[in-house]
Amino acid sequence: METMKKNLGTATLLAALLAGACLISTPVKADVATGEATYKAKCAMCHGADGKGKASMANSDLTAADVQKKSDADLGGAITNGKPPKMPASKSLTPDQVKDLVSYIRTLKK
Repeated sequence: METMKKNLGTATLLAALLAGACLISTPVKADVATGEATYKAKCAMCHGADGKGKASMANSDLTAADVQKKSDADLGGAITNGKPPKMPASKSLTPDQVKDLVSYIRTLKK
């Protein structure tokens, strides 16, 4: 009986450690709400509240298929490095902020 309790305790401990390891190794998902707040603060002035851009600026419609088909890395690169001549680089954003912003831009598709 004592051996069974010991084995059960060990099994429980191993299960807890395995569950913890899975949580640690799981990549953090992007936060759309945080991305929306960043978008409103940094991007909406040029791209518009709906992401369709402003005709007077002739900038990208973020809802368009050609933008939405770009990879997350390509969108993140455009955010971080800018798109000359009109879009400035956003070097002050952290990688997590860029990831959140890209996830929000994905919600704008037509």
